[in-house]
Amino acid sequence: MNRRLRRLGLILTIIFLLMPLLAPVLQHLGILSDPNEFLSNPIHAAPSWQYIFGTDQQGHDILARSIAGAGVAWQVVIASTFLSLVIGVPLGMISGYQGGWLDRVLVFFMDALYTIPGLLLSITIAFVVGQGVWNAAIALSVSYIPQYFRVIRNQTVSVKTELFIEAAQALGANTWTVLTKYLAQNVIQTIPVFFTLNAADAILTLAGLGFLGLGVPEDIPEWGHDLKQALDALSTGENVWWTTLFPGLAITLMVVGLSLLGEGLTQKPE
Repeated sequence: MNRRLRRLGLILTIIFLLMPLLAPVLQHLGILSDPNEFLSNPIHAAPSWQYIFGTDQQGHDILARSIAGAGVAWQVVIASTFLSLVIGVPLGMISGYQGGWLDRVLVFFMDALYTIPGLLLSITIAFVVGQGVWNAAIALSVSYIPQYFRVIRNQTVSVKTELFIEAAQALGANTWTVLTKYLAQNVIQTIPVFFTLNAADAILTLAGLGFLGLGVPEDIPEWGHDLKQALDALSTGENVWWTTLFPGLAITLMVVGLSLLGEGLTQKPE
């Protein structure tokens, strides 16, 4: 069963990876509409052969918006993870290896950040930095840096007492050499698992920011913003279920795929 769930997670993740890659080709062939085109489409058109997922209250093709939203989600996820790795991993290694007052200060600061709910922290940062793909990535990465820091620091504290580290120190290796040549390859093995699990959480957080109008600009297709638009349309009393179903389904499937893949990576091969 674990193998099947892991395979399902991998399949879903690959599908969402292929969406932004194939979208330009499908648009060029005329199979997929422009996600930002709305003037030539009817408003709130129900799902049909012409509009498979229907259209929203502005006339956007929901199928095109749902596919384009995957590309934006991956951009923010990859950028936020990159920022978290670049900051959290080196600080965790230095803190765990050096110890002393530097370790105590970094641990206190990171623990303070870690106690703040991730969504609340992201909303606060988003208010400061404003809208944009990289700004959304910064808002998300601030809440993930402490997680990478804590894991890498604990790994470093455990590994630095191994004999090969002591041998390198006895041979005169400096701190930079020990960290990059001996410690790094032994403490970053859990990062792929953290990436998939944090990526799933980042999708939900990004959708929350978009729903609140704090994510990417409104002219960029994003699932959370589309859900906000759909909610505004539902308040009119119209039965436009497709405007909420498909963006919400895209968020759910991508999160489930990444979560299953991450859980599968934590399991030992059968």
